[in-house]
Amino acid sequence: MSEIIDNYSFDTAEKQAAARQFFAKVYGFMFFALIVSGAIAYQYGTEAFFAKHFLSPTPKGYQPNFLYYVVIFSPVGVALLLQTMINRLSFPLLFGLFSLYSILIGFSLSYIFIFYSIGSIATTFGITAVTFGVMAIMGFVTKLDLTKMGSILYMAFIGIFISSMINFFLKSEAFEYLISIIGVIVFTGLTAYHMQQLKQFAHDSEISAENKNKLALLGGFTLYVLFINLFVSLLSLFGNRD
Repeated sequence: MSEIIDNYSFDTAEKQAAARQFFAKVYGFMFFALIVSGAIAYQYGTEAFFAKHFLSPTPKGYQPNFLYYVVIFSPVGVALLLQTMINRLSFPLLFGLFSLYSILIGFSLSYIFIFYSIGSIATTFGITAVTFGVMAIMGFVTKLDLTKMGSILYMAFIGIFISSMINFFLKSEAFEYLISIIGVIVFTGLTAYHMQQLKQFAHDSEISAENKNKLALLGGFTLYVLFINLFVSLLSLFGNRD
């Protein structure tokens, strides 16, 4: 990425250095969140943990309990709070929300270690990383304005979110498969779009250092969310269940 930054758009050494510093923070936050979520998902992705903390016995068997729904749905509220309050909250508070989101996503993703083989998870993660990296580079180097595409993809993203919430209760495998296919397209496109946006932020010398830090955090958060959603979509399509 450093070589790409040096070769595209940043025509002075000062701008190149500022861009490298900005993107180092963006990817630092993203990797931090991935490590936290991955470690938690791996540590607690067991049937014993799920049965003890997320399931309650009923006459018809086991059903998800209140804590399960809190873990599944609370990240939505944390994400909205982080994005809407970015200008009002201090950086430490924003980072705290970001860390909380990463932890909650780790618990909500722990199911994959129950339903999918380790080899399948690792392979899908590798495919996700390559796909994500290619789209991030394309978004950075392209001369095309991706604003219109980004607006369309965001509408599609909202549709995916609503559909996923509905299917959470319907539990239709065919519907899940369709959502996953659309999700791969939408999340790869949004990755390119957001990289173009981040390049513009890195280029803007009028943004204060504090706001640059907040934008780097928000950028890392956005890329992390896109990476996780792309990974889950690909795993749903190609993962081998145990």
